[in-house]
Amino acid sequence: MNMHNLHVWSDVNPHATRPISFQHRFSVNVWAGIIDNNLIGPYIMEDRINGARYLNFLDNRLHILLEDIPLHTRRQMWYQLNGAPAHFTRPVCQWLHQHFPARWIGRGGPVSWPPRSPDLTPLDFFLWGCMKEMVNNSVIENRDHLVRRIHEAAAHIRQRKLCDNLKHEVLVRAELCLCNRGAHIEHLLQ
Repeated sequence: MNMHNLHVWSDVNPHATRPISFQHRFSVNVWAGIIDNNLIGPYIMEDRINGARYLNFLDNRLHILLEDIPLHTRRQMWYQLNGAPAHFTRPVCQWLHQHFPARWIGRGGPVSWPPRSPDLTPLDFFLWGCMKEMVNNSVIENRDHLVRRIHEAAAHIRQRKLCDNLKHEVLVRAELCLCNRGAHIEHLLQ
């Protein structure tokens, strides 16, 4: 590391200090979902995610996050995964087959989701970008501050009803994808 990158040129003593150790690495794993126009979560996963931890989340936390969703909706809803390796361990797939029989989308599931297709996934084309923009609009001091900002962003999304148009947006994107023979569609959206 080159420690000689900071220069202060001045005719008088600027009383300048050089910050050191100002970058600390921290990160979180966030789970969220969208059902109809409702943002579910976010749920902060405490440790680095793996198959066992994700299965623990499904077993012990998911039902709590879904408490406010009507039972009729929960019985018909689909569960969609992204390409994270933790989502596709044998125990996780077995859990999904048991709790969402023929109603989950992901690698190894009854419905495969095409890889690298964020333009069709509401969490990817809307939620994560929107939340990151809100969370990262100022310096994050530490992990607790990051978690607080994530929850504030989710509250803002709910308050402003920013998920209200997502069902229509998914249909528009699916139609565009079909018309474009499965090719990328982001450049076709207005």
